[in-house]
Amino acid sequence: MLPGDPALCFLVVQIKNVEITYPSPNFRVVARGRVTKNSMKPTLLILAAGIGSRYGSLKQLDRLGPSGETIIDYSVYDAIRAGFGKVIFVIRESFEKEFREAYIDRLKEKIEMDCVFQEIWKVPENVKYTPDRQKPWGTGHAVLMAKEKIDTPFAVINADDFYGRSSFQAVADHYKNWTPERKNDYCMVGFDIGNTLSEHGAVSRGICQADENAFLVGVTERTKIERTPEGISYKDENDQPVIIPEDTIVSMNFWGFTPSFFHHLEKGFQDFIGNNAENPRSEYYIPTMVNELVRSGKATLKILDCKEKWFGMTYREDREMVIEKISELVSKHIYPDNLWR
Repeated sequence: MLPGDPALCFLVVQIKNVEITYPSPNFRVVARGRVTKNSMKPTLLILAAGIGSRYGSLKQLDRLGPSGETIIDYSVYDAIRAGFGKVIFVIRESFEKEFREAYIDRLKEKIEMDCVFQEIWKVPENVKYTPDRQKPWGTGHAVLMAKEKIDTPFAVINADDFYGRSSFQAVADHYKNWTPERKNDYCMVGFDIGNTLSEHGAVSRGICQADENAFLVGVTERTKIERTPEGISYKDENDQPVIIPEDTIVSMNFWGFTPSFFHHLEKGFQDFIGNNAENPRSEYYIPTMVNELVRSGKATLKILDCKEKWFGMTYREDREMVIEKISELVSKHIYPDNLWR
């Protein structure tokens, strides 16, 4: 019998009546000679490589809670409560020191943490791109950076968005009984558009189309969305306003994927970079690949209904609103006044 950590689950295999036990955090025994991956905990992937050009500073580190918490602190806290087992940050190498001090070193006793780097030069070999390029290649590229670090179902979120506790629980529950046979079973947290607007300017949102069973049919990016006296509207291709209902489901970049998504992303990025290497503004977005997969039938994506009121830090003027909303949640005892005490 090989020794193992009793805190871990174990993989047990019976070979000619000889029982061999291997420690593994990703398996549990269900019967002698049979194992399942159902008990594996999902990973949280936080996209935090942006430099906050509209915000004016590194907003991922901005302290907004009553005890100096950041939005990321609340996301990690909610993920732990929902049963996530690991957090990975996608950041720039230039601010690795700040992130390690703010999160990885400070919270490593709470949950396993790691980071990967998203940089412009991380493209396939022999690809030459325009020297005018100023930033990495978008959210799809960011997720791809974590390919070697994730072997469980995982959620993807933005670092500067406050999603609410039930959002994390919904994704964790979706993958609670996951097996490798469901390798192309994806999900996303859907928000009512009326719960996602900024009071300080127009926003862009991915408007979702779903079938009668709440599976995604497609995501359409709409810009210049704002609340007007006539209702919530976006601007169409001719810059004309189009009114949409308050409960229109939108994506706020809270996705649930399995490791198979990396294979699809990598293949798609090869095609994307081949066509866009000389375009300094082109970006490889998650919804681009999601649309391709669901429309081709290569994957399904369940829209998880969420009535949380999203808020985030798109503009510097949003900061006081975020502080106020966090304070309200603390006063209602949804969060303690000190998350990590």
